[in-house]
Amino acid sequence: MKNSSILIKNIKKIITIDSEDRVLDNQNIYIKDNEIKYIGTDIFDADEIIDGKNLFIYPGLINTHHHLYQTFTRNLPQVQNMELFDWLTTLYEIWRGLNPEIIYYSSLVGMGELLKYGCTTCFDHHYVFPKKDSDTFIDTQFEAASELGIRMQASRGSMSRGRSDGGLPPDDLVQSVEKILSESERLVNKFHNNSKFSMRQVAIAPCSPFSVTSELMSEAAIMARKLGVRLHTHLAETKDEEKFCLDTVCMRPLDYMESLGWLGDDVWFAHGIHFNDEELIRLARTKTGVAHCPVSNQKLSSGIANIPRMLELGVPLGLAVDGSASNDCSNMLTEIRASFLLHRLNSGSLAPSSYDILKIATNGGAKILGRSDIGSIEVGKAADMFMIDTNRLELVGALEDPKSIFGTVGFSRPVDYTIVNGKVVVRDGNLVGIDENKIVEKASASVVKLLKKSKC
Repeated sequence: MKNSSILIKNIKKIITIDSEDRVLDNQNIYIKDNEIKYIGTDIFDADEIIDGKNLFIYPGLINTHHHLYQTFTRNLPQVQNMELFDWLTTLYEIWRGLNPEIIYYSSLVGMGELLKYGCTTCFDHHYVFPKKDSDTFIDTQFEAASELGIRMQASRGSMSRGRSDGGLPPDDLVQSVEKILSESERLVNKFHNNSKFSMRQVAIAPCSPFSVTSELMSEAAIMARKLGVRLHTHLAETKDEEKFCLDTVCMRPLDYMESLGWLGDDVWFAHGIHFNDEELIRLARTKTGVAHCPVSNQKLSSGIANIPRMLELGVPLGLAVDGSASNDCSNMLTEIRASFLLHRLNSGSLAPSSYDILKIATNGGAKILGRSDIGSIEVGKAADMFMIDTNRLELVGALEDPKSIFGTVGFSRPVDYTIVNGKVVVRDGNLVGIDENKIVEKASASVVKLLKKSKC
């Protein structure tokens, strides 16, 4: 069944983020099915007409690293002042209680929040699989994504090195290499769609050097390339991780990953804070990407990624909210402002502009996910975009530079429209097609059960 057509007319500003960085005034966008068919001054008949006279329109934001299940462990007082390793070992005790219900509702909440703040594509890195009832977790995430209408790239994450083998996670949350690879192949075969405008893709994503064996990392890389999917993991997030690699394999994290076949334009790492300059040059040369997670990095005191140098060298970059328990939200708009201000403070005049960060959050994210059909507003691209009504008190005097507004001024409320794949999925700041109040009620009850279980 085909989508309906949409005409957005008399648009105040279209921030295209195309190769010429164009901002278009008083033009129309015509969407047919799931594609942008026309941008200009002509008028078309359409099933829905949106008056754009006060609207700024942007390409949909692309979240390149998330942990949706962590939505249910936000704002917990016992972990607020911890850094990564202590934070993880404390939360593993709660995450042991994950089940299909929790995965379903945390996915609806996390991706629903992303949509409400202009994000149209979500990559999720799920790696916690308790021994019982966890085989359908990724299937359940895709079910939730379909109900919301968000474009999703899920991953079959994994942990194979438990505490008894010198790793960080408890032994009951790790799986065998055989189980992990079998499930990875099943999910790729079931869900991965590499066609233009695909709504479902899969990556293979062992968790991190301190929770995964060398065998799994190596075998995962071989399998991903055989199946034609991308590779993802955490890397260079903390000095503790660096010390772990030096102590266990006598290599720095990037050298270790390179030895296992983990460099190339089909690979991207989350965080990338503690790379030295030679390593950044290597990333740029091999086109290995980095998902920048500024809010999480600040909250966990992990450090500041050298984004100015990465941009200078041409390291592929995307923006990400990271796990909801280390952020503690799923809001890409606030991520843009946090990133802009963080690098202004740290790097002064060398810092990326607000518009640079917006480009990382759109076109940059598309590239590290391996997609050329999203990330900008152009004829022939997917109809993924969000809109803000500029006729509001908070934006008076702030409209001179529409490309920079999210970093400089900030926008801290739900957007007015989000369109994904040619369908309106957020209207007037509210999700379309699901009952938000019902989801809040059921998800909140599920949170209570999860936290109560961890205290038994």
